[in-house]
Amino acid sequence: MSTAHYDVIVIGAGPAGYVAAIRCAQLGLKTACVDNWRNHNGDARLGGTFINAGCISSMALLESAKIYQLLRGDIKSHGIKFDNLTLDVGKMVERKNQTTAKLSRQIKDIFDHLEIECIHAHGKLLSAKQVEINPLNEQPRYVVEADNIILATGSKPIGLPCAAQHHDLIIDSSQALNLRSVPKKLGIIGAGIIGLELAGIWNKLGAKVVVLEAQESFLTAADQQIAQEAYLICNQQGLDIRLGARVVSTLVKDGRVKLEYQDHEGTHSLQLDKLIVASGRQPNSDNLTAAEVDLLLDENGFVHVDENCSTSLPGVYAIGDLTLLGPMLAHKGLEEGVFVAEQIAEQHNSINYAIIPNVIYTDPEIAWVGQTEQALKAIGENYRVGIFPFKASARAQSLDKPEGMVKIITQADTDIILGVHIIGVRASDLIAEAVLAMEFSASAEDLARTIHAHPTMSETLHEAALALADRALHLPPGY
Repeated sequence: MSTAHYDVIVIGAGPAGYVAAIRCAQLGLKTACVDNWRNHNGDARLGGTFINAGCISSMALLESAKIYQLLRGDIKSHGIKFDNLTLDVGKMVERKNQTTAKLSRQIKDIFDHLEIECIHAHGKLLSAKQVEINPLNEQPRYVVEADNIILATGSKPIGLPCAAQHHDLIIDSSQALNLRSVPKKLGIIGAGIIGLELAGIWNKLGAKVVVLEAQESFLTAADQQIAQEAYLICNQQGLDIRLGARVVSTLVKDGRVKLEYQDHEGTHSLQLDKLIVASGRQPNSDNLTAAEVDLLLDENGFVHVDENCSTSLPGVYAIGDLTLLGPMLAHKGLEEGVFVAEQIAEQHNSINYAIIPNVIYTDPEIAWVGQTEQALKAIGENYRVGIFPFKASARAQSLDKPEGMVKIITQADTDIILGVHIIGVRASDLIAEAVLAMEFSASAEDLARTIHAHPTMSETLHEAALALADRALHLPPGY
């Protein structure tokens, strides 16, 4: 039996991998995609962590949680009354699973249409041209060959020695998306993007949530003013966020978790019904290559790449969460998938890593792109700031979502936009206009002179741009 040969083999079918495979096939390259993802039921699914146990899952549960919170609290102001509200978390999780399964099937449909061979297996690099296939259905292993290989195996949760997983009591962020009941008291280690998103979901569903963050400051990657606003809103919503809290031990006893942590005041203990470890993610580079393959990794398991996503092996590329080239974000990996596919097809392009949007899917959402004010201060940049609060927005008021603001930072002399920071409803959608503006080196005046529909949330960007020149149109006195 002859060895199958492809133009490109992609290992991994998360956003970076499946997009790389799709773009390769669109460019006429014979492509195979090898993926070993299984869901909590053991079924093979395309889409990786992002679709099956990450952002999409989290967003689906958050929407259910937001509806429940609205019905439980503020719905009467809309003139709607009812009795006997009940909560079925299992049904919420089932809806989430149906959503992720549908998206996974859509990827498979695209693969089939483009004649991409989908191989449900663990793929191991044997050389720069060979991949060992170990099928998930326990069929015999075999080897396939390719002129080019793209590594896109993604990342996995980082475990903590002080909080080792314990059945369903101490769990990671992926397992936290499949809980079938609301814990009375829930602990979360980590106040980063993942920790905050999970905290928001379970807080809305009625859990008492305590978030422990080892760092002394909150959301250090975000603009400090936005981070402070987010911290205030989180506290108003009932989240108990403890900064400078370093977990030192956990003990499971009598169906509960006893946790000890230290801060500047000393040692404290908590009794929890469940504990979620959301302390970040690490690359899925274990067992990626045979021992004799000289693929260069760093001490944390990230694959070394150059500006073209090329590894130390000729014809082998690495993209997405496997590398430190840009942030560990799905849309960054997606663009790298397109970039590498076009590199292979000799259609050269580039990625602007300085203008990649960041989004936190909390309620309200947080999004930003470009430089923060504290970073500009640190380098002595001469800048200006324009702010428009959502409570001055007619659309935000009609949505009963007045929390938040848009903040635009420009270079003082040229008016070129250096950064845009948003906290508030639909921030994840609003940030796209800011990214486009910055990609084309727009000035704040360009935004200010662009007609925005009224009343819309996009107007908040327009008003913030106007505010830079003290021309905001809908900003009441004293705001």
